Amino acid sequence: MDTLLPHYSLNLRGKLLELEKPVVMGILNLTPDSFSDGGEFLNLTDALKQTEKMLKDGARIIDIGGYSSRPGAIHISANEEIIRIKEVVRQILREFPEAFVSIDTFRGKIALEMLELGAHIINDISAGQGINSLPDEKSMFEVLAAFQDVPYIMMHMQGHPQNMQNNPVYEDVVEEVWQFFVERINAAKDAGIKDIIIDPGFGFGKEILHNYQLFGGLEQFSELGLPLLVGVSRKSMLYRLFDTQPKDVLELASILHFKALEMGAHILRAHDVKEAVRTVELFQYFIKNGII
Repeated sequence: MDTLLPHYSLNLRGKLLELEKPVVMGILNLTPDSFSDGGEFLNLTDALKQTEKMLKDGARIIDIGGYSSRPGAIHISANEEIIRIKEVVRQILREFPEAFVSIDTFRGKIALEMLELGAHIINDISAGQGINSLPDEKSMFEVLAAFQDVPYIMMHMQGHPQNMQNNPVYEDVVEEVWQFFVERINAAKDAGIKDIIIDPGFGFGKEILHNYQLFGGLEQFSELGLPLLVGVSRKSMLYRLFDTQPKDVLELASILHFKALEMGAHILRAHDVKEAVRTVELFQYFIKNGII
């Protein structure tokens, strides 16, 4: 036995990604105001260098976003979002054909354009519900239903980035997030979406205690029968707990990454790819040698 995970396979534009061993998704924020690395990769050259570094460090997926979803972020237009990401996506697909490219967007219009360029995955923080979307924007589910070879990541969020941290309230955060996924998964499947990945949405409309209560219930989400993505990298649930900065909590992220793997995570979404990959390798060593 070399893994505790169910054997999921994702069809990414005709290429299979096997998840019997967890994989790392590297974060590439092309925004001026993301919470920990805003403005660092706005230049095409810098974005490509960071992509190359993450791939060398072991990332299997590069998650590219042009819309800042930090608490209180300024809402931008679809045109601005596409301007930020389009050329970077085009060049990454051209220069790094081994990479699986994920697009972090809640807009069906942008998902469609990036999929037509050749992107492999859509990562949607709104789980198909949109954020301040205009009536004439394409439905995310409508777009994804036409691409049967594109996995869809849906995330839980209470509210939206502009107000999600104002006063998040839950009676039972694990149960409420569970029920949210049951409804959204059924809606996505009814729309014809095949490969779905779930992300509990740490830091999105949740107080620090909510985040840790949700983390403690991760194993329950395996019962949904879908791959699980965990993203805790540099988030406030880590750095605010110790009154420090997002880039100063790498060791805490590694601890939670290992625990998330024990609890059934298939994908770790991380800024610090090398350390996340080493955590996966350590976890696999434990499994291989019967330690856990």
